[in-house]
Amino acid sequence: MGVVVKAAWQTVAFAVAGLTVALSIGVPLGLLASGVLVRSPAARRTSMITARFALGFLRSIHELVWAWLLVAAVGLSPMAAILALGLNYAGILGRIYAELLTDVPLEPLRALRASGASEANVLFFGRLPMAFPDIVSYTFYRLECGVRSAAIMSFVGIAGLGFQLQLSLADLHYDEVWTLLFALISIVVVTDTWSSAARRRLTA
Repeated sequence: MGVVVKAAWQTVAFAVAGLTVALSIGVPLGLLASGVLVRSPAARRTSMITARFALGFLRSIHELVWAWLLVAAVGLSPMAAILALGLNYAGILGRIYAELLTDVPLEPLRALRASGASEANVLFFGRLPMAFPDIVSYTFYRLECGVRSAAIMSFVGIAGLGFQLQLSLADLHYDEVWTLLFALISIVVVTDTWSSAARRRLTA
């Protein structure tokens, strides 16, 4: 049981690390891709096209392909897996964040602009409060996906549930395999429950 708990903890830790990398890249690119920071049509168009191209490039390459490329660059290590998750998820998160920020109701935003608010103030006091529950919900969903992805990246040197599953299958220890699978399912269920509870609190 100690091996299962340790492997589950490692899987969650790597998923969180990958999501942290994704957020650090995806949030600024998502803001640029949404075009909500500037009023000039030309500047908005330039930032949107450039950022959306970068986000499309990042998410068009699967995390497993990113992992192979990064193994060649940084060697067989957990860092390759974390960066692979982070780069792919950055493209996905940034694109979704951009859509959520632009799909909010326009009436409150017009009222803020009419009062003289800058686009930054419109973003922080208008767009973000309205989009925040959906942003949090989708971020939790990506964390859930990250746990599953981290579990299958044992081939690039990442420890965790995937690595232990690989060992148990090779040794024909099927009782351990089922225990590890139940641990993975439990993590996903807990993350989903946590996401639902957080969303309810934000929308209450």
